[in-house]
Amino acid sequence: MRFHYDKKIDALYIRFNEKRYAESDEVKKGVIFDYDKAGKIIGIEVLDASKRFPREFSSKFQKKKIPVALDFVQAPAPVR
Repeated sequence: MRFHYDKKIDALYIRFNEKRYAESDEVKKGVIFDYDKAGKIIGIEVLDASKRFPREFSSKFQKKKIPVALDFVQAPAPVR
C-alpha cells in the first residue's frame, strides 16, 4: 500500500496495488473509490483531507511519517 498527499489541493490518495484503473465512484462527498476492471478497489482519493482527519493525524500524513488508516471511510460499498 502506498499513499500520496498533495498539499496544493489537500487531497490524499491511497493506492492498494498497481492494477490498471477502470472506473471511479464517489461513495461519499469527497471520497472517491477507484476500481479495476474486475470491480475491486485499487485506490481511494480523499478530498479536503486535512479537514477530515484529526489535526495530529493529518499533520503526520502531510509529513509522510505514518501509514494511513482507513477508518475514515464510513460509506457502504456501492452495488455493482
